[in-house]
Amino acid sequence: MPVEKIYSPLQVGKAPENFEGFLRDNTGDNISQKNENYCELTAQYWGAKNRSADVKGLVHYRRFFSNGRRNFFSSVDRKYSDIMTEATLKRLLEKYDMILPKKRNYYIETSWSHYEHVHHIGDLEITRQVLQEKYPDYVPYFDEMLQKKSAHMFNMFIAKANIFDEYTEWLMNVLEEVEKRVDITDYTPYEKRIFGFISEVLLDVWVQRNQINYVEVPVMFMGRQNWTRKIAAFLIRKLTGKPSKLDNI
Repeated sequence: MPVEKIYSPLQVGKAPENFEGFLRDNTGDNISQKNENYCELTAQYWGAKNRSADVKGLVHYRRFFSNGRRNFFSSVDRKYSDIMTEATLKRLLEKYDMILPKKRNYYIETSWSHYEHVHHIGDLEITRQVLQEKYPDYVPYFDEMLQKKSAHMFNMFIAKANIFDEYTEWLMNVLEEVEKRVDITDYTPYEKRIFGFISEVLLDVWVQRNQINYVEVPVMFMGRQNWTRKIAAFLIRKLTGKPSKLDNI
């Protein structure tokens, strides 16, 4: 884990054992029991409801914002030496209200078709219905975002606290209503991470609708990437129009 004081390690989920030195997302006002379906969003919810700070953010144990370098081919040690520091964070937030990952580009497909090839597209259709009913002014941004070939992924961001909390409240209001309308009984464990996947779509929708002043920063994948598996899974999805078993790994 990073050693700088701006990072607070948080253990998510309902496992009975505790990681030494970690906070838990099953304390205070929490949705920890939903971690199987909401993924890192249980940490985001916990941070919004239980932390008091001027700045709040969410990064992952295997993904961190860098200090500015891409570090794509760097060693793990080199990446850990370039994790975003407090000095960089302060400098960026003097000019911007939010820090987002560099966009992921799909090049040959839209965000809609990408989701359709990996997940159940009916879930996105239900999400649009919920927006139409609860937040109709967000629908044009939803439609526009899903026709683009790039997006801010990973559910990673850092923002001034009021923005973090406002986005989290809106996001949870949408997802809780979607949750009432979808049946995930027969979903695979991977597919049951549905609300984490949907939120990756909704982040850009909220940012664009609210005209948030943001900056993009490279994200470092801290472990080794199995590019052979990733490329094979991508090709299977494109050829069959269905998720691959490799997506569950």
